[in-house]
Amino acid sequence: MSDERGKVDDRGALERSSAAEAEAPLAGLVVVEEEALTDAEGTIRSGKLAGKSLPAAIVILAAPILLQQVAAACLGLVDKIIAGRLPEEVVVPALDGLGIGSYIGWFIGIAMAGLGVGGQAIIARAIGGGRGSEAHHALGQTMSLSFLWGALIGAALWRAAPIVADLCKLTPEATEMCIDYVRILAYSMPFCGIMMVGSMCLCGAGETTKPAVIAVLVNIVNIIFSWALAGADLPIGPLRPPFEMHVVGIALGTALSYIVGAMLILSVQRRGVKDLRLETRQLPLKRAMVGRIVRVGVPSFLDGISMWAANLFVLVFIGMIAMKSEEGAGLQGAHIIAVQWEMFSILPGFAVGIAAGALAAQYLGAGNSAMAQRAILACAGITCLIMGSVGVVYVSAGGPLTRIISGEQVHLDHVPNLLFICGLTQVFFAITMVMRQGLRGVGDTTWTFILTTVSSYGVRLPAAWFFGIFLDRGIEGIWIGLCGEMVVRAALFSSRFFHGGWKRIRV
Repeated sequence: MSDERGKVDDRGALERSSAAEAEAPLAGLVVVEEEALTDAEGTIRSGKLAGKSLPAAIVILAAPILLQQVAAACLGLVDKIIAGRLPEEVVVPALDGLGIGSYIGWFIGIAMAGLGVGGQAIIARAIGGGRGSEAHHALGQTMSLSFLWGALIGAALWRAAPIVADLCKLTPEATEMCIDYVRILAYSMPFCGIMMVGSMCLCGAGETTKPAVIAVLVNIVNIIFSWALAGADLPIGPLRPPFEMHVVGIALGTALSYIVGAMLILSVQRRGVKDLRLETRQLPLKRAMVGRIVRVGVPSFLDGISMWAANLFVLVFIGMIAMKSEEGAGLQGAHIIAVQWEMFSILPGFAVGIAAGALAAQYLGAGNSAMAQRAILACAGITCLIMGSVGVVYVSAGGPLTRIISGEQVHLDHVPNLLFICGLTQVFFAITMVMRQGLRGVGDTTWTFILTTVSSYGVRLPAAWFFGIFLDRGIEGIWIGLCGEMVVRAALFSSRFFHGGWKRIRV
């Protein structure tokens, strides 16, 4: 679409009725003149953040999101702790198989987030501009799409499980466990979609507390059922797990937790939060709003898939190293344990980044691009401080962190080295996360996709191959390449942010 077609001639064009805005067919992302977005006051007009100062808005958004992300990380950590306490003969293949299964879980998060970003961006703009009917309409359409999209993802996972396990050169035992884990999760994908996408939609309206509480409850459900079904050597007082289903039990516990999470999210949305409510009449799909959600969501999905596929190649590289190493059976597990701990550094960056995107989108909806920019910069500074501090812990305490999950020698030999390497680059990772999430949150998903792809395939994979395989530095060499690429990625996303083109994107 040309710039001329996207221009807004006067302020009245920004003040159409809510109903007309919700149904208006948009042929794509429209570029509007920055001058036309200037509002006399530029304050957020509805939702939980209305009338709040910038620091207060960041805390209101980010603190519950951080709790939510910690709960999500604990979900994966608990699964790995349980796997690490299974009978000795199955610990190594269980951690390897569950490790690859975790990458499938990452794909699930990416797939759901792609759709969620579309709904969140539209809801945030509508809430910021005080267009309640448009927000309700976007929520209903996004939730219907989330169920359908989840079913599609589940079918894809079922077919892909053996292919991914084979690519990663797992042992026969680990391959079987990986396939079982992924295929059980596949059945729960429609519920996972409702839970994850629904949480993002609520975030767009500034409501992050209720999704955070739900995430904690989901974590509790997962712990109870995974413990009870897996049969790990983790007695709770006099109680011992009644079943011994191993990895299958872990997967069933996770799937049940998704179902509970979906029911709770729907319950919150039906009751409604400030200026946003799920209405039954908004559930039947309408072409105009679906088009808007998809046009923002598809580039975001491709962005995530690009990064996920690049990291799948990393697993292939590790598999190549494992085939030449006597300790190869545990290298995938070592990589995943390090990634699991790194997740606790990523969590505050992800939480504050989501807050940056939602807050900036609401300010843009209110016509205040200057405050949108300030919000993202403030969030970046906060995240650098937090993730830099966590990086110090990784550099100094890799051994004790490893022993919490596994006492296997192969893991103790490598995981501390990997945590040391990633600890040195946490500040660059922080910049990348906030800038990327901020740009996605305001709907600038095409550029985030382009930058992610260029960095992943132009720098990340070549660097991992060069240091890990060509120079024969092993899994540590691969992590040198992966973490070094974060410096380049931080520069790319910062360049796009300071360019300012995202301020003129309309969703």
